[in-house]
Amino acid sequence: MRWPSAGHAAPAAVWDLSSLLNALDPGAELAERNLWLVRLMEWVRHAAPRRGGEAVPDERASRGATPLPLLRIRHLLNLLDRQPEIRARVVELLGRLLCEMDATLLLADFGFAPRLAFFSELGERLQRAVLPGTPQTHDLAELFQLIFSHAEDSQWLAALDEATLERLSRLFAEAQQAAGSFGLAGCQPWHDALLDALTFCVTQVNAAAYSAQLRSRLSPEAQALAPFRQLARAADTLQELLRDPQADEAARRSSLGYFRTLLEACRRDAATVHDHLEEHGVSVDIVFALDQLQGRLRRVGLLLDCLVDPQPAPTLQRLLVQLARTAHRRRSVRALLARNYSLLARKVTERSAETGEHYISRTRTQYRTMFLRAAGGGAITTVTVFLKFLVGSLGLSAFWTGLAAGINYALSFVAIQLAHFTLATKQPAMTAPALAGRLSDLADDAAVERFVDEVAHLMRTQVAGILGNVVVVLPCVLVVQLAWQALTGEPLVGEEKSRHVLESLNLLGVTPLYAAATGVLLFSSSLVAGWAGNWFALHRIGSAVRWNPRIIASLGEPRARRWSAWLQHNVPGLAGNISLGLMLGLLPSVSLFFGLAFDVRHVTLASGQLGAALATLGPMIMGTPAFWLAVLGIVATGALNVTVSFMLAFRLALRARNIRLRDRGRIYAAIRARLLRRPMSFLLPPRDVPAVPG
Repeated sequence: MRWPSAGHAAPAAVWDLSSLLNALDPGAELAERNLWLVRLMEWVRHAAPRRGGEAVPDERASRGATPLPLLRIRHLLNLLDRQPEIRARVVELLGRLLCEMDATLLLADFGFAPRLAFFSELGERLQRAVLPGTPQTHDLAELFQLIFSHAEDSQWLAALDEATLERLSRLFAEAQQAAGSFGLAGCQPWHDALLDALTFCVTQVNAAAYSAQLRSRLSPEAQALAPFRQLARAADTLQELLRDPQADEAARRSSLGYFRTLLEACRRDAATVHDHLEEHGVSVDIVFALDQLQGRLRRVGLLLDCLVDPQPAPTLQRLLVQLARTAHRRRSVRALLARNYSLLARKVTERSAETGEHYISRTRTQYRTMFLRAAGGGAITTVTVFLKFLVGSLGLSAFWTGLAAGINYALSFVAIQLAHFTLATKQPAMTAPALAGRLSDLADDAAVERFVDEVAHLMRTQVAGILGNVVVVLPCVLVVQLAWQALTGEPLVGEEKSRHVLESLNLLGVTPLYAAATGVLLFSSSLVAGWAGNWFALHRIGSAVRWNPRIIASLGEPRARRWSAWLQHNVPGLAGNISLGLMLGLLPSVSLFFGLAFDVRHVTLASGQLGAALATLGPMIMGTPAFWLAVLGIVATGALNVTVSFMLAFRLALRARNIRLRDRGRIYAAIRARLLRRPMSFLLPPRDVPAVPG
């Protein structure tokens, strides 16, 4: 094949159509012919280069309503009409393409994973993103991926007008008629390729529906799989009628209507898997398999439309547009993750929301209860603070110091949970999803006001939690430090460590940065908690503990029942608290391994450290700027811990629910109005008891 010289410098940018057509050799080897098609599509797709700073005519025309690729296709068709010799070569090349390429896999299987496993598809997409494709192939799906390689391809394909579609159809019809003259075996009419693709796709639909991971999660009525079994038989009957030109038209219409009815029944039954996932937990592999099944059902519908439509060009165009979109999505790892993790993210945030509802106080009684629970958490944190100083004084290596600190934090947080106390900074990441759930209905001003009420409830809860933690942990640490010093003559925390505490908590240092990073860890622990709750429900661990014969034999039925209920209630909290403790302890050590200076700043722990420093250094330290800068650092730490973790959780909850805040201005205006009108409502609960929102 004689390539124009421009192609050697930039193979994907052969702009001169005349040179490109002159280089066409229908008798060239397969790879060169396929490469010519790829380069022709590059010419169709790309804007022409500027000459002397001015746009060439087709570029100027593209600025109108008609896409540039459509203008170029029309230009190509006009040129082929005027030059029969070139048209004959193009027809011959397309005819050889139709003979030598297997279209069935493109029509039936393109865009679907060979295995119903999410991580298998993820690996293939990563491999596809790294490894280059080759035009030396007999697989039309692989060539299609090279030809339609841009995200915009589906847009201009959808813009093809009826006249252009008709001209393209005639060109391919000529290629199909000429294909038999090449002496190549296996030339298959496109109608037969569509029928074979329909058979292939229906077979794959049945295989997916009969897989254990999907069938066991269908509704009880759908588990019989009656529509799926009948779909295969109906497809065989319909294909016999479509292949026979002499078939009775009434029988053909009846078979077609029956097949469409079964197809809709299959779609309806497949959708019941979502109900099971909503109730029993989500797995990305199951979501992926369900997405593949529903996609294949949609593909069956498209193939059927192409077969029976009296004007097949528009339906073939819709199929081509879908395949072009699929070609782009198959290269996108992000699209795969977003599509298959959205439901998992929603279930994780919903389980966090269920927990978060318990952290929102709406009455004065609940407010006092939250304060007392936070005070209990602050008391337990007193022990945590001194153990932290003890771990730091042991002289262990960085890893073991971090691990010991993480275990200390984790045990403390678990003790707070089991004692039914609370740690203020864990509340925002749990309450944000509950708050986001109120955004599903903002149709009127009353709904906006109810949402602002929830914001006020949440703010009051955070204030109560932080005050309860801080006003207890600081004096408790101070009293313990002074009592120990009175008994032994030496403080538990020495002067050097105390001065280091003041320096590390300084507002003008890195404290704000570390506090914000700690907010990220708090949010991450809420994800772990939600994931653990989803995993526990998905694998039915609670039911296994309650009914497994071996467990019943070991524990006895009453204790098995109690353990099952206890685990269902506490597993998310245990996972979140343990993960948070280990992250707080180990991350500074891990960052040190990579040569990065990082530390955590948690408002409750920092308050206890300040109390220890105050007891050691004496009341005179309160007259120094270092002390008050440390106090301000703690205030900033609390604000950043809460704000960062809340905003991250709130943002995730909004994305998981696919909520678009078009009424955001109304919400902000309502919050500002409430702040001006009733500022104390964000700090203190009302005297009356408000109704709990549904």
